[in-house]
Amino acid sequence: MYKNELDKHIQNQSVSNSFVFFGESTFLIDMYTKMLTTIDDANTLNYYHDEYDFNSAKAHLSQGSLFGDRNILVIKSEKKVPKKELDILIDYCEKNPDNVFVYAYYGSDHKTYNNKKAFAKATTMSVRFFHPKDFEAQNIVADVAREKKVNIDKYTISHLLSIHNGDVALSCNEIDKFRVYDKEITTKDIDNLVYGLGEINLDDFIKKILAKKEFTKDLLNILEHGEDEIRVLTAITSYLTQLYMFNIYIRVNGAPNALEILGYPAPKFVVDEKAAIALKFKPYTYSKLHELLLDSELKMKSSNVDKGAILLSTLIRVQKLL
Repeated sequence: MYKNELDKHIQNQSVSNSFVFFGESTFLIDMYTKMLTTIDDANTLNYYHDEYDFNSAKAHLSQGSLFGDRNILVIKSEKKVPKKELDILIDYCEKNPDNVFVYAYYGSDHKTYNNKKAFAKATTMSVRFFHPKDFEAQNIVADVAREKKVNIDKYTISHLLSIHNGDVALSCNEIDKFRVYDKEITTKDIDNLVYGLGEINLDDFIKKILAKKEFTKDLLNILEHGEDEIRVLTAITSYLTQLYMFNIYIRVNGAPNALEILGYPAPKFVVDEKAAIALKFKPYTYSKLHELLLDSELKMKSSNVDKGAILLSTLIRVQKLL
């Protein structure tokens, strides 16, 4: 199902007690996960990335509570939970309506869960979240503003979103900062108080790194405006993968073809720019860069680590490899 169908179930109080959330919008996945698992006096177990352990997850949902509390299990990961394990965890929710289970999948393979047959034998709600459309994004930010008691109209919210290239997460982070102002927030306030990530386009940031230019101020600004360290790292990995595809294609065919490389047509100036950057590096360099980035991503997903320090160290090492 999609977001609008889930919203109707929430309004009608007909939601299930087990959910599989996936799709393009990590913000909406996080928002609905929090919404459906924020229950007073609940016994909640959260797993992030590589922390997931099937046996302890199963034990959590299967245990009874002496005090009648509800057992909530949340798994947030870019890796897939094996289907057999997922079915077993869901089954514990089928047997016990007091359990709540949310599997928030942040990976890119949506076909597995975007299938009505995937959970046909259970009442599980499998929901795909797309990036919010303009009016949806405005409504989400407006709801957050009301919750935070920030006085801001929709026109100003639209201006805020445009500064952040439509990024709802970053815009909501700004709303939280406006709580200290006991007045209506205007577009002038937005211009004075917000330095948009739109002014530091992530692609431009990556190109600055690849050009071996100074990047630390831009990185600090990006992180201060709510971007996650792991997301920055995976964006760089994705960008380099795309460049490598250009590199190999040009070596084999002599000229780039965006439709065959990317799967969609792209403006000539974009293709020419990517081709020029792609050919600056040898295949061996791409291999070493990917090895470094993937190793750093794994370290970031471990518990109790300074992700910012790992990211900064990784980017410095990236420039040394170029």
